[in-house]
Amino acid sequence: MIITIDGPSGTGKTTIAKLISEKLGFSYFDTGAMYRSVAWFLKQRHILFSDAPAVAAALECFSFKIDNTVPEKKYFVGQEDVTQVIRSPEITLIVSEISAMPVVRKLLTAAQRDYGSKGNAVFEGRDMGSVVFPHAEFKFFLTASPEIRATRRFLEWKEKNPSLSVSEQEILEAINKRDELDSSRELAPLCCPIDARVIDTSSLNVDQVVNIIYKNVKKIKDHETL
Repeated sequence: MIITIDGPSGTGKTTIAKLISEKLGFSYFDTGAMYRSVAWFLKQRHILFSDAPAVAAALECFSFKIDNTVPEKKYFVGQEDVTQVIRSPEITLIVSEISAMPVVRKLLTAAQRDYGSKGNAVFEGRDMGSVVFPHAEFKFFLTASPEIRATRRFLEWKEKNPSLSVSEQEILEAINKRDELDSSRELAPLCCPIDARVIDTSSLNVDQVVNIIYKNVKKIKDHETL
């Protein structure tokens, strides 16, 4: 069984997908970490994102691995642990541009579908229910106002890095820019699948959202077993 949780940044997708996967005993996949890892990989090699042939050539050496043997998942590019660095503001600012590249999406979509073929899983991202797993049994789309999402992201970054020099206003501007890029890109744009359950998280806490999703999944699963 596949459960997809899509939505723009700052809606709580990652935290909620982790918790719902634990509650259901499913595997969890943060597809954003995959795109962020590619962004970090290309940036480390000083590859111009506008140079499609160079990007394609570099990706032939790209190796991504998830370590599930520790309490908190770790992500590796080659032998390098990139779990923390891919969450930096620098990577956040470029990941949308990277994720719009056809060669990148083709590579990672294939990897995501391969992971999905191995058992029950929760996938979170931006095009999981619309493109990667259009026939997923359960689809959810999380939303929240840009201002709320900017505040959440600012507090999250500030907690991890108290000396952070990025302002909340700058984060809001980056979020609005990424929303526009993600929604208007030609390939796999951010959009709500027509058969997804929409949840506005603006005034809900994490536990409330998890309970909504869990009850929705459990209700249908229980009905199917009757």
